Amino acid sequence: MRFILILFFVFQFTVLAQNVKERTDFKKYFDEYGHNGCFVLYDLNKDQYIKFNPERCTEQFIPASTFKIFNSLVGLETGAVKDENEIMKWDGEKRFYDAWNQDLNMNDAFKYSAVWFYQELARRVGEEKMQHYININHYGNEDISGGIDKFWLDGGIRISADEQIEFLKRIYKNEVKFSQRSIDILKRIMINEQNDNYILRAKTGWAIRVKDQVGWFVGYVEKNDNVYFFALNVESKNPEEGFVSRKEITFKILKELGVL
Repeated sequence: MRFILILFFVFQFTVLAQNVKERTDFKKYFDEYGHNGCFVLYDLNKDQYIKFNPERCTEQFIPASTFKIFNSLVGLETGAVKDENEIMKWDGEKRFYDAWNQDLNMNDAFKYSAVWFYQELARRVGEEKMQHYININHYGNEDISGGIDKFWLDGGIRISADEQIEFLKRIYKNEVKFSQRSIDILKRIMINEQNDNYILRAKTGWAIRVKDQVGWFVGYVEKNDNVYFFALNVESKNPEEGFVSRKEITFKILKELGVL
């Protein structure tokens, strides 16, 4: 019996090793901007992961604005917002992005990554319902301490690049615990770029309120009857304005891999 168990674990380890390819050469893209970071790509058809800095891929970090993906779903599901076209009134407080200083609907708030819109959305959802959906969908460490309207900005919630990938896979496959209507609306507002060759659905994130600022770019590309899920995480004590490199590094890697 013990021998059989050993064979089983050896087999599982072999399959896992074959399922993950490490690309240490991707370090050049992070070095170009002076960032420590990691990258994960999952090829759906091949059932294969490509990773740079796999140890960091397992580490949990504050999700920042990538949480707008989840926040959109729970806001729609609970009726905190009717649909992606419902207008939410601006509170009149001037903020540092001009695009935020206006009435917004969810479609534009997601596009502009308007923090105030999603803070109000979370307040409308409330802590009890938010925690419920966090728990049943097993989002990150499931810790929403720190305030209902800021736990993803400087509170307790944490998620890893690996977990971002798994959550995106469940969204694509319609396996998250939300209605199909909410999922379909999310997929529409997540479209970042669309052309004859591919559809890119994605969200950036920038944790500006923490000491060692963290930048994210997560999403998936639908191309040639396949789907490629990606998550990039970078960290720097002195990030450039808006972590421009989040998208630039990701696009360079995706182009090298032939995804874009």
